[in-house]
Amino acid sequence: MATHLNYGRVVLNNLREAARKELREFLDKCEGSKAIVWDEYLTGPFGLIAQYSLLKEHEVDKMFTLKEGCLPKADVKNIIFLVRPKLELMDIIADNIRSSFGISKHECLKPHENRRQGHPRDFHILFLPRRSLLCEQRLKEQGILISITHIEEYSLDLIPFDSDLLSMEAESAFRECYLENDQTVLFHAAKGLMTLQALYGTIPQIFGKGECARLVANMMLRMKREFAGSTNQILPVFDKLLLLDRNVDLLTPLATQLTYEGLIDEIYGIQNTFVKLPPEKFTARKQNESAQDLPTEPKKLLLNSAEELYAEIRDKNFNAVGSVLSKKAKIISAAFEGRHNAKTVGEIKQFVSQLPHMQAARTSLANHTSIAELIKDITASDAFFDNLTVEQEFMSGIDTDKVNNYIEEAIAQKEKLTKVLRLVCMQAVCNNGLKPKVLDHYKREILQTYGYEHILTLNNLEKAGLLRPQTSTRNNYPTIRKTLRLWMDDINEQNPNDISYVYSGYAPLSVRLTQVLARPGWRSIEEVLKMLPGPHFEERQQLPSGLHKKRQQGENRVTLVFFLGGVTYAEIAALRFLSQMEEGGTEYVIATTKLINGTTWIKSMMDKLKASLF
Repeated sequence: MATHLNYGRVVLNNLREAARKELREFLDKCEGSKAIVWDEYLTGPFGLIAQYSLLKEHEVDKMFTLKEGCLPKADVKNIIFLVRPKLELMDIIADNIRSSFGISKHECLKPHENRRQGHPRDFHILFLPRRSLLCEQRLKEQGILISITHIEEYSLDLIPFDSDLLSMEAESAFRECYLENDQTVLFHAAKGLMTLQALYGTIPQIFGKGECARLVANMMLRMKREFAGSTNQILPVFDKLLLLDRNVDLLTPLATQLTYEGLIDEIYGIQNTFVKLPPEKFTARKQNESAQDLPTEPKKLLLNSAEELYAEIRDKNFNAVGSVLSKKAKIISAAFEGRHNAKTVGEIKQFVSQLPHMQAARTSLANHTSIAELIKDITASDAFFDNLTVEQEFMSGIDTDKVNNYIEEAIAQKEKLTKVLRLVCMQAVCNNGLKPKVLDHYKREILQTYGYEHILTLNNLEKAGLLRPQTSTRNNYPTIRKTLRLWMDDINEQNPNDISYVYSGYAPLSVRLTQVLARPGWRSIEEVLKMLPGPHFEERQQLPSGLHKKRQQGENRVTLVFFLGGVTYAEIAALRFLSQMEEGGTEYVIATTKLINGTTWIKSMMDKLKASLF
């Protein structure tokens, strides 16, 4: 049960239930026993909607990963391929179906062969999130379209990750929008927003900044006009929608996140709310146990707000986590000591009834203490400190216009290319582009050290606006930094009073824009908005008569902030901080095309030239 999805101001479990209902309806169309063949990328996001128990209730007996060659043996009536609409996956499906008929790779199926004796199987394809004519054409060319009983789409656009967080998990959204000029993901974002409005009512005000934001808003408004006859009589839950392009704020994802959850993601990577950690910190070593007896499998942990302790510490600056953990340790220890005070039968019974909760709290504390130790080993190192110092110098405007010694040294030491690229891109963004001489120097050093096959990556980063040459002598970043108070010198990491605590001094530009929109409004920063890429706009959506919301005394407004091109955990933490501010008056729900960090974001733009070209 995803009970934690019921707790926010917006009950996101309703969205999850709608997605589960649609899935059950499809499974019930395929009568009889079933095996699902998964596109491997989908298993993680899908697990947030439906566990195996739900599939089993609807006669799913087997599950396999989509691979080339023969399908594994399964005595079932239906084979369901659950896939993204990608042409290369159609070739694998064709291969699978042909091999199950014992037909060689280049043969086509004849119409009668699907029902050949001894092979009474039905094949189905469920596309996520949309059917694709190109894919169906490819299946036709491969000669296997005739053998497929059902082809349908499962419009899983926005997946609830937590009580205030939705993601499309479209891994290449930024790349598609800014490098390939492919707007498919924006159409899916608009469809996802229409689904939200069908469940939670029309959003009266839409604000946006950026080219992609404008396109999504236009698509939404067009879809609304097309369905004008079917307006839903639901009192709106959201007051505002803010659409933000990632390229309006290229700086934030490049910086190292300093919240607890952000650092877990930076160091170990959080995938669909799960993290895999080195096992050695999680097992108490027994006296005579040798190193080879210790577990080698990574420790896999679920991270969401259903766990009380994690909900409390996830958004804190890492430097404030230790004191919370030690306080919790004292409370839990005192609770266990309470057993000595239980004298009467009633008191003992009460203690026993609390035991499962106390034991769960103790396990949770042990896990997070181990994670904090793992992170501290890294954050206490000189390497981490030196890297952070350079980042903070760039963000506060120090020495952004010349070749940086630390970056040169990192290239000479052949440190991870993603680390080097994050720093060079950060320097370029904070300097409104690099002087041609500086940029050429970096490019030459990188290509000579890491190989000329990375020339495509450098071109991609330039095209995306991250690694650009300086085209004018005017650098707008200092003006933007001062006007929006992006750099704060006096921050309190333990008891913060400003969003800049998430990066120990730097306030994410994206979240500052969100904060200013709520109060005093964007008119107050008109000049800065013009300096940032893309248009800014406001649209109003007409509510059905009688559905205008009367706000209760002291009731907060709810704003949905949709990041097109990815969002970091530190930005999410900053928005949660704004939600909790006494005088804020606004609660935030966050939606995104993908949860990212600087490394995964840079990797999504990396390409290598094929060796054969040399």
